[in-house]
Amino acid sequence: VQLQASGGGLVQAGGSLRLSCTISVAPGNTFRINGMEWYRQAPGMQRELVTSITNDGITKYADSVKGRFTIGLDNAKNTGYLQMNSLNAKDSGVYYCAAELNFYSDYEDSDAEYWGQGTLVTVSS
Repeated sequence: VQLQASGGGLVQAGGSLRLSCTISVAPGNTFRINGMEWYRQAPGMQRELVTSITNDGITKYADSVKGRFTIGLDNAKNTGYLQMNSLNAKDSGVYYCAAELNFYSDYEDSDAEYWGQGTLVTVSS
């Protein structure tokens, strides 16, 4: 399983970025996405949960991003999104996606969490 996060970059304060997190699973495995989370980690700071979404669309946001960030999940494309608007310097950091996957078949039904490698967001003030 691989989670590929992309879309980070340098943006001016007030600008927008759209992050993507694409899930790749080896052929022959059947799975569903139970949910996805986005975390971020600023230099010298602990990693913090920014937002999450369940497979039935229930979302949660950290107070610091409510009204500015929107999380989405496209199950057909095995891809999650994080639309970030009105960015400010405090939003800078490495953004990580994490997903809980349910693998199922006639012989198994198991859940596991996987992490992407992170994508850097830098907001200049």
